[in-house]
Amino acid sequence: MNDSTHDIRIRPGGLADAPAVLDMLDAAVAWMNGRGNIEQWGTTPYSRKPGGVARVERYMTENVPYIAELGGNGTPVGAMVLDSGPSPQMPIAPAGEPERYVRLLVSDRRNAGLGIGAALLAHAVEETRRAGVELLRVDCWAGGGGELVAFYERNGFAPTDRFLADSWPGQVLARRVG
Repeated sequence: MNDSTHDIRIRPGGLADAPAVLDMLDAAVAWMNGRGNIEQWGTTPYSRKPGGVARVERYMTENVPYIAELGGNGTPVGAMVLDSGPSPQMPIAPAGEPERYVRLLVSDRRNAGLGIGAALLAHAVEETRRAGVELLRVDCWAGGGGELVAFYERNGFAPTDRFLADSWPGQVLARRVG
């Protein structure tokens, strides 16, 4: 997939991409903290959280990862992981039909505003449709001013269920692609 404005290329990911994904996650934690948001992902860099490295390695090997590159230079600037359902650790009801689920979406904050997240979500829609599945879902942090929920709404998702994971307010969003 290419975005002619910013030349975003999306390719399958793999274990070799785990360090770049961890770097993006660490930078996202620092960026959020710099904006006063310590509730969403805490203050510990993702790569130093218990199980953080192992989780990203599982995403890259057991799920369906995609990597966004900018300008064809091979440097990862975004990552998305698709699965057939939500994480078992999340208090989210099964969809009751086949679905694809965005388990992870992160972009390099140095390239914010270039549409990397939107391009990855558009790719998720294409992959979901290609698989013959009509439902694409995602969950996200619903705290703060609701900016993350609004991002998914701008990308064609509609809020469905709210949930609380410990003290973390979450929102499930869905998009029909069939």
